[in-house]
Amino acid sequence: MTDADRLARMTLGRIVEPGRLSMLGAVTDVGAVAVLDGLRASPETRPRVLQAEVDAQRDLERAARAGLRFVVPGDEEWPGGLDDLAHAGPVQERGGVPLGLWVRGPLRLDRIAGSLAVVGSRAATTYGVDIARELAADVAESGRVVVSGAAYGIDQAAHRGAISVDVPTVAVLACGADSVYPPRHADLLAHIATTGAVVSETVPGGAAMRVRFLTRNRLIAAMTEGTVVVEAALRSGALNTANWAGRLNRHLLGVPGPVTSAASGGVHELVRSGAAGLVTSGAEVLEVLGSAGEHLLDRPRGRDRARDALTDRQRVVLDAVPLGRGASPLSIARVAGLTADGTHATLRELEVTGMVEESADGWRLAALAID
Repeated sequence: MTDADRLARMTLGRIVEPGRLSMLGAVTDVGAVAVLDGLRASPETRPRVLQAEVDAQRDLERAARAGLRFVVPGDEEWPGGLDDLAHAGPVQERGGVPLGLWVRGPLRLDRIAGSLAVVGSRAATTYGVDIARELAADVAESGRVVVSGAAYGIDQAAHRGAISVDVPTVAVLACGADSVYPPRHADLLAHIATTGAVVSETVPGGAAMRVRFLTRNRLIAAMTEGTVVVEAALRSGALNTANWAGRLNRHLLGVPGPVTSAASGGVHELVRSGAAGLVTSGAEVLEVLGSAGEHLLDRPRGRDRARDALTDRQRVVLDAVPLGRGASPLSIARVAGLTADGTHATLRELEVTGMVEESADGWRLAALAID
């Protein structure tokens, strides 16, 4: 990528709101320099372009002070998954490959292949926070980077889960990468910027606005191999990220909550409709994300019991043996619908296994059979 193209992208970032599909599509088709030249040639847009060029120079100065770098398509650090946005179409009139990413932190974005996005409700329950933190920690401990949006609730729990196992995490912001939003997460973002990466499509100093949250969601979905939604109501913004993950053919997974919980209604609908797979742990997420034969889990089943090894005939006889007072072989045979001789022989077999015991008043169940 030439210096002229990089500067043109920075300038266009000052003119165009992030995610404006028409502009980003034109840049993908003909290049940022050509698009900027076209705007500069128009009397209507030329004054705005000239001011944006001045502001872009200020962005460079601000970036130098804040330790930011501007990563663009063609750079070695560029996360290739973002290029898939060129063919994903719009969601709520937003989409397209970003002009570039402002990045703060030592983690290079080309090192996050196979990463996982964990998103969900800002108004998370204790259940949701605990699940998100544990799931993120398990996935991060396997060597995969956890990506989220640094918001309250599920986002911060996911970041903290990764941090708890000393693995870098990535926060994608709706404001400038040199800004802090929400303000209470200043310490969290400072730590991420020191060990991982804080990323934004918005120019340095840019404010967090409602539309920019929806716009940045496409980046979270595109940069990662899969998205897990933990707690999302039916109108949750996390469902926007899920929508992008589906459009981009990424793995989409949902953690179920109580069926009575409105906080999980959106997740349940994703699973019910078949849009998302159901997961309950980091191990199950890793099984989905892993290569063939990697992170395979045994099919869950209840614990083995002594009755499991019995033959069908032994089970029939055992069911006919009383728990309290003893019974004769003839009485047990009548209940079981078998012959007396055959029942007596089977009782002896069950006695050897410790399932029944004989006493003065007949046969009764042993403690092992009651379990």
